[in-house]
Amino acid sequence: MNRLLLAILMVSALSSGAAAASPGEPLDSAELSTIKSKFGTLMELANRHDFQALHDMFWQSPSALLVAKSAIPSEGNWAGFWGNEAIDRKLHDIGSSGPVVLEPDYSKLRVVGLTRDVAESYVPMNITVSYAGQDGTARPFLMIINWLRIGADWKIASEIILPVPPVPATKR
Repeated sequence: MNRLLLAILMVSALSSGAAAASPGEPLDSAELSTIKSKFGTLMELANRHDFQALHDMFWQSPSALLVAKSAIPSEGNWAGFWGNEAIDRKLHDIGSSGPVVLEPDYSKLRVVGLTRDVAESYVPMNITVSYAGQDGTARPFLMIINWLRIGADWKIASEIILPVPPVPATKR
C-alpha cells in the first residue's frame, strides 16, 4: 500500500513538474506562456488600432504608465503618460496620426517573473510611425512591459517604448 501511494505521489509530482517554476523563478512555464500570448495580442490590437481593446489590456489605475514619443515640446522628446485617460489619449493620438506598424522580433521576446504577481517582458522591434515629427520609416525600438496579475488576468502596469539610438560613427 505504501509503495502504491509513493508511486502515485511520484507520478503526480513528475506530471506537474513540466509546468512548475524553476528554482528561484516565481512563475511557471504556463504563466510565462500566458504572458507571451498576451503580448502577441497586444501587438495585434496595436496594429489594428483597436483602442478600446488596448485600454482593456492596461491596469486600470492612475499609476499605469506609458512612455512614448511626445508631440508637446514642454514634455520633452519622450515622456511618461500616467493613468488610463492619458494613456488612452496618447495611444489614440499616435494611432490616428497615420500608419503605425509594430514588428517585434519574437525570437528575442523574453518574459521573466519578478514575483508571483509581477512579470516583465522585453523585446526589440521595428516601429513604423508618422507621429510627432517621425517620418514613417521603420526604426528600431525596445519595448519593456511590466505585467501585473489582477485576479486571474495579467494587465499592463507599464509599457516603456525606447528608441534605439544609431550606432555612433567610428573614427578612422
